[in-house]
Amino acid sequence: MDKVSILLVCMGNICRSPTAEGALRTLVERKGLGAFFEIDSAGTHGYHVGEPPDLRTRKAAQRRGYDLSQLRARQVNEFDFQHYDCILAMDWDNLSLLQRACPTEHRHKLGLFLDYATNFDDEVVPDPYYGGEDGFEHVLDLVEDAARGLIAAMRAK
Repeated sequence: MDKVSILLVCMGNICRSPTAEGALRTLVERKGLGAFFEIDSAGTHGYHVGEPPDLRTRKAAQRRGYDLSQLRARQVNEFDFQHYDCILAMDWDNLSLLQRACPTEHRHKLGLFLDYATNFDDEVVPDPYYGGEDGFEHVLDLVEDAARGLIAAMRAK
């Protein structure tokens, strides 16, 4: 299996995409595939650059065994489009922003993270920021499913 680099993207990089990064990284490592994956996350907006994930995000992730404490928000940059093999947005709005910013020759790398989900019919990972604890748990359910599907898809290539 060749090494694959994956960038997970939401708006501010403090809820959904760091959750997806932590879950995907942990699941990859548990399968002994860490050497074959480079995983990162970023936001389309720079609202929270340098900040850790939202406290509610970290607590929900920790309950499922994902440590997000070392992650810091950053904004998608020009280099990301060249560097990453796969750039996956959490929702349609962020995918649209990525499509506008991405050079034509790299647009084939863009997609939605939940395209890899197998147990949920949701198209997007909803933003839990303004909701309650249930929203953070639902995000975890979705990203765990998509992460497993993405690992399987990458192994099949």
